[in-house]
Amino acid sequence: MYIVSVEIEIPPEWRKFRYRGKTLEELLNMPMDEFIELLPARQRRSLKRGLTKAQVKLLAKIRKVRQKKSGKTVIKTHVRDMIILPEMVGLTIAVYNGREFIPVKIVPEMIGHYLGEFSPTTKKVQHGEPGLKATRSSMFVALK
Repeated sequence: MYIVSVEIEIPPEWRKFRYRGKTLEELLNMPMDEFIELLPARQRRSLKRGLTKAQVKLLAKIRKVRQKKSGKTVIKTHVRDMIILPEMVGLTIAVYNGREFIPVKIVPEMIGHYLGEFSPTTKKVQHGEPGLKATRSSMFVALK
């Protein structure tokens, strides 16, 4: 992997954040190979095998937005299996859940997780009273 220097303005509340004993500033200045060694096994293996074309494309979009330093840019993506890297912190990424794009504000605590974890694909089923918005089996319940 290659080293990318990323300049991010870090808010004071993020300064006390630590990931495996490293501050956010240390993570941003760390080479990618060293950062990968800090991740859990599943994420470490995934990144060591290399990024897919879609993941490389998303990373390029993120770096492009970082260079522009534009304030409210939302990046839309279908790549739910992208691991959140330190250079993504502070951005808003709209992740597709199969029906719509869910905006996800990336904070330091999300580092090492997948984007898809923050964009649920299913909702909890809430049934109404019998007869209205109900299942077929509960439709003919006696009223008294």
